[in-house]
Amino acid sequence: MTTGTSDLRALLDTATTAPSNFSPDGSKVLVQSNRSGLAQLYVVDRASGETRQLTDFDDPVAGAYLPVGDMVVMASSAGGNERSQLFVMNDDGTGLRPLVRDPEVIHRLGGASRDGSWLAYSSNARSPADFDVYLLELESGESRRVFEMGGICHGRGFSPDGRWLAVSRRGHLGGDTQLYLVDVGSGDLVEVAAHDEPGYVGAPAWVADGSSFFFVTDLGRDFAGVARFDLDARAWAYVMERDCDLGCVMNWPATRLLVTSDEDGITCAELYDPATLGSMGEVPLPGPGSAEFGFSRDGGLLAYAFTSAVEPGDAWCFDCATGETTRLTTSHDVVAGAVMVSPMMERIASFDGECIPTYVYRPQEAEPPSPVVVYLHGGPEAQHTPTFDPVVQYLVAAGFAVVAPNVRGSTGYGKRFEHLDDGRNRLDAVADLASVHEWIEATSDLDAARVALFGGSYGGYLVLAGLAFQPERWAAGVDIVGISSLVTFLENTAEWRRKVREAEYGSLAHDRQFLEGASPLTHADRIRAPLFLIHGANDPRVPVAEAEQIHATVSANGMRSELLVYPDEGHGLARLANRLDAYPKVLAFLKEVLRVE
Repeated sequence: MTTGTSDLRALLDTATTAPSNFSPDGSKVLVQSNRSGLAQLYVVDRASGETRQLTDFDDPVAGAYLPVGDMVVMASSAGGNERSQLFVMNDDGTGLRPLVRDPEVIHRLGGASRDGSWLAYSSNARSPADFDVYLLELESGESRRVFEMGGICHGRGFSPDGRWLAVSRRGHLGGDTQLYLVDVGSGDLVEVAAHDEPGYVGAPAWVADGSSFFFVTDLGRDFAGVARFDLDARAWAYVMERDCDLGCVMNWPATRLLVTSDEDGITCAELYDPATLGSMGEVPLPGPGSAEFGFSRDGGLLAYAFTSAVEPGDAWCFDCATGETTRLTTSHDVVAGAVMVSPMMERIASFDGECIPTYVYRPQEAEPPSPVVVYLHGGPEAQHTPTFDPVVQYLVAAGFAVVAPNVRGSTGYGKRFEHLDDGRNRLDAVADLASVHEWIEATSDLDAARVALFGGSYGGYLVLAGLAFQPERWAAGVDIVGISSLVTFLENTAEWRRKVREAEYGSLAHDRQFLEGASPLTHADRIRAPLFLIHGANDPRVPVAEAEQIHATVSANGMRSELLVYPDEGHGLARLANRLDAYPKVLAFLKEVLRVE
C-alpha cells in the first residue's frame, strides 16, 4: 500500500485523550486531549456524553479538578521551556486567574487536601538546581515552604485528614526515590522505608482513618511489589509480589484497592478488598494495551486512559458496582483499520546473553525483504510499549518494518535490567543495537542492508552512537532532540537535571574521559550514513546546541546532514503544525536513503 502525505496528516491529526480526574460529584470528567492540535483541557458530561473545550492556551495545559467545587487547577509553560505556571478557573470557562506565577522558575502540582483548603506544589524558586515543596492556602492565596532538603522533591498527595503531605525526593543514586511524610502543622518528618540501596518508593494509597497506607516499592526485589506502611509502628512489609512491576491506587472511602501489573507494557488491573486483600474482580479493558486509572470521589467509578498500537488514547469509565464500562471519548477514526498494525514481541539475545525485548511491526502489503527502521525510545529509564504512535503506523503503512527494542537500561523488566547501562556500562546499550542488527540479518523478511536508526532524546543519543560506533551497520539516522556529547549535555542541561543525569551517565568531575569517549561527537568522523536532526530551540533538557554541533561537524566532514530547529518547541514536538512540517520531511528522507518507492 502506498501512503501519501494526506494519510500522514490524518494519522498525526488523530486525537489522543486521557482523563485527569472526576468532578467532586462525579458527574463530569476532566480530560486532556490534543484534538485541537495542542494538548488542552476538556470537560466531559457523563450523562449526556457532551464534551466541551475548557482551555485554549497557546501552549499545552495539564490540570485537575479541585476536591471542592467545580474548579480546575492547571499548569502550563511557554514555548516548551518547562517553566510551568499555575492557574485556577471554573469549569464553565470563567474566573481564570493565576495562582503561582514567576516565569523564571518551574512550578509543579503536588495534590490538594481533601477539604480543598490546601494545594501542594513544588518549585525551584530558591535554587535553580533544587525543588522545594510549598503549601498554598487556596482561600488566602498565601504560600509557605514546608519541605527543603535539596534535590528534586515533589508533593505526592495528602493523608485523608490533611495532616500529612507525602513528598518524594529523587535520591543521589540512579533509580533511587525516597518518600517522606511532612506534618503540615509541625513540620515533623517521617521517612517511609528508609534505605541505603537504590530503590523506588511510591506514593501512598491511604486507608480511611489514615493509620496506614499501601505503596509500591522494589526495595530488596527486582520488580516493584505492593507494600503496607503502618504509621504508628513506622514499619512496612510487602503484601503482594509478582514477577512484574505492580502499581496501586486506593479510592477515598478505602473500600477498593486497585492493583495494576505491567508485562511487556501491557496493563492488567484487578480490584481488591483493602482489609482482606481478597480479590473483588478484574477491571476489563478494551483489549491488550496500556491503561492508567483514577477513582471518583465516592469510590464507585474508575476513569482510565486506554491506548494500544491500533487504538488512539481515549477516556473510559468503569462502574465498580455494576461492572459496566462506558467509553467517554472517541478519537477520530480517520485511517482505515486495515492500515493499523499490531506488533509481535521478539526476544533478541545480545552480545553477553542478555535478552532484549523487542516489538516488531511488519508491513502488511510490502514485498519482502522490507527496509527497517529501528525505533529507539528515550529515557533511558522508559519502555517501548505497544501504544498508539502515528509515526510508527505511517512507517509501517509506507512499507517499512519497525523494530522497537527495549535495550538494557529500559524500565519494565526489573531493577537489575534498568541499571545494566549505568555509568561506564553506557556502551553496552549501544552494543545491544549491534545485536538487534544481527537479528535483522538473520530474519529473512527484513533487509539488513536498508536499516535506519530513529530515536528521540536518549534514543537520539543511541542513533548518533550507533552511526558513530557501528558505521558499517546503519544506512541512515534520524535524531530528535538527542544528545551528541555527554560532556556538553551535562554542562548545559538545566541545573536541576544535572545531578540526576550524572547518576545515570557518570559525573563531569570523575568520569569526563569516559564521557568524552562515549560521546558520538568525539567519533563523528566515523559517521558515514545520512543524518536528519530535529530540535526545539527552547529545549531545557537537551539544549539545541547538541544538534547544532553534530550537524556542523558531520557537514564539515562532507557527509549529508539536515537540521530542523523549531523556535516554539522544547524537548520534542508538541504542536501539530510542527509535526506536520517535520515528519513528512523525515519520511521523504528515509524513503530516499533506504530506496523505498
